[in-house]
Order: sequence, then C-alpha cells, then structure tokens
Amino acid sequence: MEPRLRRIALCLQYDGSAFNGWQRQQNASSVQETLESAITALDPGGTGRTMAAGRTDTGVHAAAQVAHFDAAGPIPAHRWPKALNGRLPPTIRVRAAAEVPERWHACFSATYRRYRYTIFNGRTPNLFLAPWCWHRYQLRLDEQHMRTALEGMLGEHDFSAFQRAGSKRPHARTTLQEVSVERDGDLIQVELQASGFLYGMVRLVMGQLVAVGEGRLTPADFEQRWRERQRAAVKEAAPPQGLCLLRVGYPEPVFPKWAWYDGQPRYRLSLSDAPAPWAS
Repeated sequence: MEPRLRRIALCLQYDGSAFNGWQRQQNASSVQETLESAITALDPGGTGRTMAAGRTDTGVHAAAQVAHFDAAGPIPAHRWPKALNGRLPPTIRVRAAAEVPERWHACFSATYRRYRYTIFNGRTPNLFLAPWCWHRYQLRLDEQHMRTALEGMLGEHDFSAFQRAGSKRPHARTTLQEVSVERDGDLIQVELQASGFLYGMVRLVMGQLVAVGEGRLTPADFEQRWRERQRAAVKEAAPPQGLCLLRVGYPEPVFPKWAWYDGQPRYRLSLSDAPAPWAS
C-alpha cells in the first residue's frame, strides 16, 4: 500500500546570483534542483518534485518565493524549514512551511505576484549595494515621469511588447494590479504587482522606464510602444540583480506575515553618505 502523501508549501528566499534561475536545467545550477535534492534526502518516499509560484530568471532574487511538494514521511510541516536549512547552501533559506490541501497549488492558486526593482541612482559606486541594485549613474532619473508611465499600464492589457522570445504562454494578456515608484535619496524602488507576469516582462519594463527617467523616451512614447505591441522597439532589459520576487498572494494566508510579506529590507543611505549633488 502506497503511503498517503501530504502537500507541503514552502516560503523561501534565495540569492539569485548563485543560480541560473529557479527552473531545473542541464549543466547549470538551479534553485529547484538544489531544493529538490535536499527534500529527497529527507523524504525519499515522496515525489521530491517542487512547483513554484514563479520561475525567476538567472540572477533574480526572491524574498518570498512559494513552492510546494508532496511528502510521504512523518516530518511535520513546521519542522521542514529547520530540516531543509541544515542541508541547503547559505544562498537559499526556507522561512516557513505549512501543510495545505491536496488541490492547493503554489502557482495556480496564487492571486498575485509582486516584484520590487531597486535602482541606485548615485554618482559614486557602492560596493555593498552592487549585488542587489542596478547602478544607473549617468543622469538623475525623473521618478515622476517613470511613475506616470507605469501607472498608465494598470489594468488588463496585452503586454506583448514586454515578453521575451521563447515564452510558451498562449497569449500575452495579464492584469497589472498595483504599481509604485518611490525615491529615497539616490535609491529608487519600483514595485509591480500582477496576476501573473510574462517571460522577462519586469526587466524589459524597467529598461524602458529608465529610458523615460533619463528623458530618452517620453511617457507617451512608452505607452505607444506597449499599446501597439512594438516588441522590436523594446531592446533594453534591466540587469537581473536589481530584481526581487517580493511576495506571492493567495485567497487565504498560508504563512505568518513576518515570513512572506516584506522579506527584502529596504535599503537606506544616510545624509552623511550622500555624494556630491547632481547639479554640480
């Protein structure tokens, strides 16, 4: 008689610079393969296969990725984080775990995904920000123009202009639910929340937004490109290290709020650290 399988949901963080993305692949290190190896070692009778809320690209970080797997062994859900963290590299950490219904799915049960992109807009490099930000130092970005351009995307639309080649989605329609653009000194943090994101969408959007912020593209030009699906005109993609999967939402909370809601610290630069003003 086969053992009864229990579905376990995990909330995890990872440093994307250590992996070639979430998805398992040949001859490259992935978060999925590393996590599944640890699960199988602890639960050899289970499936060992994980399903994630979203497949992050190479170099993209996660503050609260969600994945599920089916376990056969006796380990209770609340003990899985400690057990896995003892076997995982320090670039992956499981924050919380919960037993969920058999039909619950990390991807298909989700109602939204939220990403944060961090730009360091100071003139002088900062070694400690470099792994987590895009250092864009050529011009001072106009965050208001960036906000105006981004807010025009709210709602359900066809975002073909922001979809990389190779996507297997049958269409390019998705609903952008919330957006924000905030400046704190030389740091700009952009957040996008949607029912789902196209392959490479956030990095392509960010590349265009920076062009808007630098005055190379007007908000009207930005809107024309995506409304008219001008994929050939969208050539600049922001680098991966500034992007973080901030959280995934579900109809009913799965994990305690401290574990999943805002797991990426907001970076701050004190006034004493501020470089020479842009006007100089």
